Amino acid sequence: MPCTWATTPGWPVSRSNFSPLKTFRLVIAYDGTDFHGWQIQPDLRTVQDEIEKAVRHMTGETVRIQGAGRTDAGVHALGQAASFRADIAIPLPKLRKGLDALTPDDIAILEAADAPEGFNARRDAVEKLYRYHLHVSKVGHPLRRRTHLHVRYRLHVPSMREAALLFVGRHDFAAFYAVDDEPVSTLLPLNAVDIIEKADDEILIEVRGPAFLKNMVRIIAGTLLEVGRGRLRPDDIPEILAARDRSLAGPTLPPHGLTLVSVTYPPEWIRPTRSREIP
Repeated sequence: MPCTWATTPGWPVSRSNFSPLKTFRLVIAYDGTDFHGWQIQPDLRTVQDEIEKAVRHMTGETVRIQGAGRTDAGVHALGQAASFRADIAIPLPKLRKGLDALTPDDIAILEAADAPEGFNARRDAVEKLYRYHLHVSKVGHPLRRRTHLHVRYRLHVPSMREAALLFVGRHDFAAFYAVDDEPVSTLLPLNAVDIIEKADDEILIEVRGPAFLKNMVRIIAGTLLEVGRGRLRPDDIPEILAARDRSLAGPTLPPHGLTLVSVTYPPEWIRPTRSREIP
């Protein structure tokens, strides 16, 4: 039976109210190390499956969670967005708290909010920010082994920045996606590609855009890493894009260095909420 919690005036208390399905938006963080990615797969542990089980356990509703980004196995998230539709009457703070308690410790439900009718976390996103973490040091750091790629050699950051700018704009990224993917189109825009050098031997590669091909960010990061090593030149980037040849681009970097940082939506799709928690 659906849960009938309702402590706030105006909230329906059961299906007997004949209330239409409501749309909910979640903001989620997770350590992707022990997950086989976001999307449900038979007999495998995924983020989507864990959250759907939590909703079902708490409310009695069987829902399908739509994630903004289908992160691969091992990829992390600080601000994954998701949406689902259900006939539940739980106040948002209790919904967030309950789902957070029912999901495993490597998932955190940061926010639960109402969303307008028709909202879809994947379709309506206008920008996603991904960040690839490099730890540049002769000695690895045990606390970064799950979130950073350890790089033992020096990188020429000015060349990486020069090359990064050449990815910005609308390009054919046929050389920058997984060979087992079958995209409708490889022509996509990128809003920004930035190289951020931190004081503690950390280099961040940030990529912003409305949509991405499978492994696209990890291949861009791998190509920029090759530029930093001197194996590729910034001037090679336009040639690689024009050639549309995957073998010319850099390697696909390991998934554990990648994090989905945030997802942006048009203001009209986002309603204010007080249910957000900062871990």
